[in-house]
Amino acid sequence: MPSALASATHTAALSRLGHALSDPVRTGVLLALREAPAYPSDLADALGVSRQAMSNHLACLRGCGLVEAMPEGRRVWYRLADAHLAPALDELLRVVLYVEPDCCGGEGCSC
Repeated sequence: MPSALASATHTAALSRLGHALSDPVRTGVLLALREAPAYPSDLADALGVSRQAMSNHLACLRGCGLVEAMPEGRRVWYRLADAHLAPALDELLRVVLYVEPDCCGGEGCSC
């Protein structure tokens, strides 16, 4: 595979992950699913959101290719779509960042 194509593919994949992690609920879903597969209702209860909101977040995560739905009779449970995601999330949790007090949500945010 040419390096430019690999780079574009990797950039797109990381952009999807960044989009998913930009929302606290979606981040919570990914962190929960790194522990074990779960039903949407259980995720909604654990994260304190409505089932409709959870459905929307799961649709986003499915669209980004990060989770997959697994039918089980009349119910569906979710798991991470790739086994590499759980250790990658674990590594991201080890990252320590210093955030400027006025950045990322403040009026003077320059990012």
